[in-house]
Amino acid sequence: MRDWQGKRYWLVGASEGLGRELAFCLSRSGVELVLSARGRDRLEALAAALPGRATVLPLDVTDAKAVQAAASDAGEIDGVACLVGTCWPMSARDWDEARLEEMAAVNYIGPARIVGAVLPGMLSRGRGHVVLTGALSGFRGLPRSVGYGASKAAVMHLAESLHHDLRGSGVEVQLVNPGAMRTRLGERSDAPAPFAMEPARAAREMFEHMSSDRFKMNFPYGTSLLMRSGQFLPDWAYFRLYGQR
Repeated sequence: MRDWQGKRYWLVGASEGLGRELAFCLSRSGVELVLSARGRDRLEALAAALPGRATVLPLDVTDAKAVQAAASDAGEIDGVACLVGTCWPMSARDWDEARLEEMAAVNYIGPARIVGAVLPGMLSRGRGHVVLTGALSGFRGLPRSVGYGASKAAVMHLAESLHHDLRGSGVEVQLVNPGAMRTRLGERSDAPAPFAMEPARAAREMFEHMSSDRFKMNFPYGTSLLMRSGQFLPDWAYFRLYGQR
């Protein structure tokens, strides 16, 4: 188990949903938090509700200069968890360039910028903890997932590459791949979600994973099993079985 007491973590995407609930899990365990998202008001309300110390640091991850400035303002941290994300269901027949670019910028480029901003300091200290959030829909292409699935697959690939490159450096990398959740973003999806999770439960599972020494966790179990099994199917079977939505 990881010793959380007295640690300092930067939580990016903390204002609602999974990020907000994870903030409570970490704060109750003795972690001092730096809370980032675009909206200051919700961050300040969250900071006031947490049992432990928290600093508010509003941030738009699509602004490269703002990310560098925020990393400097955050100061020395023991770890960073990136939960920032956006989702717009999109079919190739209803292509929306603006929304596709938004998903790429927020879901992948943003977390990559965060990692790039904090990694040099972690490497120089010989310790650190990086947690990235992919998605079950990133395992293989799905209908009406142009943009979102690709951006999350990129995050998953990034986490695996970091895990390779940073082994032995003292900087730990973990990946969490959640399925559907009952959040504002989750409500945008028109896909069936029989195993959709409440954010509080998902946060508890994520926190348990962060407390372990395992690299990757996929949840909830039912959806995870379904999505991961698709990786082992031949293309003709996969597209036939998973193409009806």
